[in-house]
Amino acid sequence: MKHGKKYVESAKLVDRANLYETAEALELAAKTATAKFDETIEVHVRLGVDSRHADQQVRGAVVLPNGTGKDVRVAVFAKGDLAKAAEEAGADIVGDADLVQKIQGGWMEFDVAIASPDMMGFVGRLGKVLGPRGLMPSPKAGTVTMDVAKAVVEAKAGKIEYRLDKSNIIHCPIGKASFGTEKLQENFNALLDAIIKAKPAAAKGQYIRSCTVASTMGPGVRINPNRVGSGAVAE
Repeated sequence: MKHGKKYVESAKLVDRANLYETAEALELAAKTATAKFDETIEVHVRLGVDSRHADQQVRGAVVLPNGTGKDVRVAVFAKGDLAKAAEEAGADIVGDADLVQKIQGGWMEFDVAIASPDMMGFVGRLGKVLGPRGLMPSPKAGTVTMDVAKAVVEAKAGKIEYRLDKSNIIHCPIGKASFGTEKLQENFNALLDAIIKAKPAAAKGQYIRSCTVASTMGPGVRINPNRVGSGAVAE
């Protein structure tokens, strides 16, 4: 794979054989974000689990203390008083069967979908559309709930969902390069603490196998997997 000049120059700042401490890694990731836009800092965590087994799934959601730096567009499937509560909480669009039809027609201008439980009969029709995009409301992620107002506020504040992919890796954004090391580390710790807390009972051996941070267009910076999270040590 051929990289551009900026990537090559940025990569020279990173020792690929080294396992960095979190703060240093995040500082490097932000430093190597040389694009003209404010790049997102991403975390990639490989876990010692097997996602093919139901009892080794790792999935959940966490509110990042400093948000993601992104203006999150929220769609809510609700009606009556819950629809009104969602609107007052700041949802960008609220609807029931009409919103389902709008999405079936190709409209996808939202980043998070939230639904009240009574609406899932309608929302289920959108599984093939929302599922592959990671937008399907889920009780585990807190996006199927009676308290739609709280879910909207959390989504706007920087709540992100984490889940294993087929390679047993979790990929998540933790903010923008412009945040600075301190805010990025607070967000990083919140995410890693949640992932560590979600460790399945069936998981054996080392849980956090590897951890890498990178800006959108920059090189990966490897973090010591035994020194992640606010506790600094992962089992």
